[in-house]
Amino acid sequence: MEESYTTGLPASHLAGSVPAVTAGEKSTTKQDAPLANMQTFPPNNAGAGSRRGQVYQPVTAQTAESFDQQPTTNWQGFFSVSSYSQYFNVDTDIVVDRMISSLNPVRDDFFSKIDANPDLYGMVWISTTLVFILSSLGNLSSYFSVKKANDWNFDVSYVHSAAWSIYGYVLVVPLGYHFFLQYMRSNTNLVRFWCLWGYSLTIFIMSSFLLLIPVGVLRWMVIIASGGASATFVALNLKSFIQENDLSMAVVAAFALQIALAVFIKVRFFA
Repeated sequence: MEESYTTGLPASHLAGSVPAVTAGEKSTTKQDAPLANMQTFPPNNAGAGSRRGQVYQPVTAQTAESFDQQPTTNWQGFFSVSSYSQYFNVDTDIVVDRMISSLNPVRDDFFSKIDANPDLYGMVWISTTLVFILSSLGNLSSYFSVKKANDWNFDVSYVHSAAWSIYGYVLVVPLGYHFFLQYMRSNTNLVRFWCLWGYSLTIFIMSSFLLLIPVGVLRWMVIIASGGASATFVALNLKSFIQENDLSMAVVAAFALQIALAVFIKVRFFA
C-alpha cells in the first residue's frame, strides 16, 4: 500500500525535486541573462549603470585635463615652509631684471612687473648681501683710516649693527605700511611691499664700494645720490600703488625713511 501510494504521486511535486526545463525555456533563459564579460569592467551601457541611473564614462584625456585645472592652494599654515615656496619661485634672470629696474628710479612700473609673481627671494638675498658687505667694508674702511696696522682691530659690532638695521628695516617698514594702509582702507599687499623695499636696497650694495674712498665730501655725495635714487624708487612706486591724494604724506614718509637709512649707513659704517 505504501509503495503504491508513493509512486502514484507526480515526481515534479515531490519535496526537494527540481522541475525539468524544456528546450523552449532554456532559450528564453539564455536571452534574458546578462552576458558576463571580464574585459570591460565596469560596464559602459546604460542598463548596467548605478542605482541613480548614472552612466559610467571612461576617463579620457579631456577629463584628466579638467582635473588638473582644479584650483589648488599651497598655503599650509604660517609655520610651514611649503606655504612660502611660491614666493621663491624665481630664477636668476628674473631677479637680475628686477634689480636693474630698481636702479631706474624715475620709472614707476615696478608693481606691474612683479604683479604676476611677487617674490621674497630678492628681499632675503639682497638684504643678506648688504649685511655682509656693510660689516666687511665698514671694517675695511676703518682699517684704511688708521695710520698703523697694529692699531686696527676687527670690530664685530659692525656685523650686529648691519644685521638688526637692514633686516629690521626691510621687515618692519613694509609691515607698518601694510597695517597703516589697511587702516586707511586703501590698497595693500604685504608681499609686494616686502618685494619693493627689498629691491630698493640694491643700489646700496654698489655704492658701499665707492664709500671706501677716504674722502669725506665724496662719501657724502655718493650716499646722498644713492639714497635719493632708492627713495625716489620707493616713493614713485608706492604712489602709483595707492593712487590716492589724501595719502601723499605716506609717500613723503617713505622717501624720508629711505634717506634716513642712507645717512645711517654712512655715519655708522663709513664715518
